[in-house]
Amino acid sequence: MNKFIPYLFGLFLIGAIVLLLSTSSTKSNKKTLDESITLFKQDKIPYGSYVAYQDLKYIFPQATISENKYEPGYWDSLSKYEDKQALIILTTRFIADETEMKKLVAFAENGNDVFIASGYFSPIAKEMMSCEITGSYNSLLRPAEYLDDSLQLNLNNLLFGPHKQFHYPGRTSSNYFSSVDTALTEVLGYNRNFQPNFIKLRAGHGNFYIHTDPFAFTNYFLLFEDNVDYYEKALSLIRPDVKKVVWDEYYLMKKENRNQAKRSDKEHKQGWLAALMNVQNANGDKSFGAAFILLAAILMLYVLLNMRRKQRYIPVIKNPSNDSLDFVKTIGRLYFDKANHKNLCRKMASFFLDHVRNRYKLPTGNLDAGFVSKLLEKSGAESYNTNMIISYINSFESDANINQEQVIQFYNQLENFYKSTS
Repeated sequence: MNKFIPYLFGLFLIGAIVLLLSTSSTKSNKKTLDESITLFKQDKIPYGSYVAYQDLKYIFPQATISENKYEPGYWDSLSKYEDKQALIILTTRFIADETEMKKLVAFAENGNDVFIASGYFSPIAKEMMSCEITGSYNSLLRPAEYLDDSLQLNLNNLLFGPHKQFHYPGRTSSNYFSSVDTALTEVLGYNRNFQPNFIKLRAGHGNFYIHTDPFAFTNYFLLFEDNVDYYEKALSLIRPDVKKVVWDEYYLMKKENRNQAKRSDKEHKQGWLAALMNVQNANGDKSFGAAFILLAAILMLYVLLNMRRKQRYIPVIKNPSNDSLDFVKTIGRLYFDKANHKNLCRKMASFFLDHVRNRYKLPTGNLDAGFVSKLLEKSGAESYNTNMIISYINSFESDANINQEQVIQFYNQLENFYKSTS
């Protein structure tokens, strides 16, 4: 049975591909609009900001374009001691605290521009900007289907030339400035009811540009008709000699808890897999996702069924043997079994004489009293034991019968010599 499993697996895979192709070919031409509101610069969905971010290099050709995800004052692309810099913040909820607002104000006062587009502003932000913001829904916490439709925008004729209305059939926050400090504020744009929703605040040598509708900077709005002209005119207020333009996403991350923000980043990185898993047929069913999950389950079942049978036993590894010791034991048993005592004595005597030649540099051709005298002088060995060794070596050649006790005695004499001279 197991030999047919790979064929069944391949057949199922082919069937899944055919099913996917057939459902894709009959897929309806009607496309569903993705209502997700992310505002991330890498998102090409309607309510992402990919177009706005990519257009920066054409609006500011002489400036360096970069991004930031750190809180104010801890930027890695901006310097709070330099001027001619611009920070663009696009978010649904600008929830800056007092410390962050003070750092943003100090940054602007040093000769820089801060452009903020948000549907909600924290109380401390509105207090420090000396304004009040009202609208149909400030917090943007409700699902997208409850937000107002059909955004319409107008720019100040005195600053941007003849009146031109910009609109699109998408979402809007409908927020506007109900109260501003006229001594510091200049109105730049209006909503459909000609209520101010785009202002300029002077701050030292720099400026704040505040917009209450972030949907005006989404892909959907900018790609509808010639609405990109609104975006380019709005950003043309930033000084033309700006050196650095930084797209800020810190407040997009801050609007959620950190775990959700990390999951959001992970989902963006998995775009290709998510796209495959979300492929739908004409009936709206995610057939590829279901087929992929079923395929993975069958593969896992196949692996589990064959794992036990295909697993090999781990062999027992023996400890390495001492070959030298085994050799000595084998030679010893060989001499013991043959009982050739004379040959064994001859081997021990040969080893002894070789030791004397190498260590004491004495010739061993003539083992007489003179040889013994020189050996005792150089080695410092015991006289009696040494004389017994030499005497035995000279005599055992003529002794035809050497017994085991003589071999043991000769061995002990040699051991005493080695130990006394070591």
